[in-house]
Amino acid sequence: MAKKLSLTVEQQKKMDDAFQQSRLKLIDLEAALEKEEVILNSLMRGPQLDDAKILPSVDRIAQDRAELEKANARFLLAIRHVLTPEQWNQLQAERPAAPGPRRDGFGAGRRGGPGPGGPGRAGGPNAGPPPQE
Repeated sequence: MAKKLSLTVEQQKKMDDAFQQSRLKLIDLEAALEKEEVILNSLMRGPQLDDAKILPSVDRIAQDRAELEKANARFLLAIRHVLTPEQWNQLQAERPAAPGPRRDGFGAGRRGGPGPGGPGRAGGPNAGPPPQE
């Protein structure tokens, strides 16, 4: 892809730096979200539903998802700043269409979008089932 976009060595370095800076944060955020989802699932399976525990867990999940989305957007914004408008347009044209409408130009977002997981991770740190709506 770097060759297709004609990225300079400097652009590649800036993009690698942005990825490395974002990667650990995204891993931590995804782990926190997954942990909260496991907790909520166990609360929902109990014989007695305890709203006083379930509702705060739902709030924490919503907050964790928001933080993950913001971190992912910051990473993508950093990448966008490195690319020229022509390179960005070419990258957008090269990527497969993301499911669902997005108007921000960044793709599918959490859980299945083009996150900074890199080619070795299926969906990056955003892999997993889609959020419930």
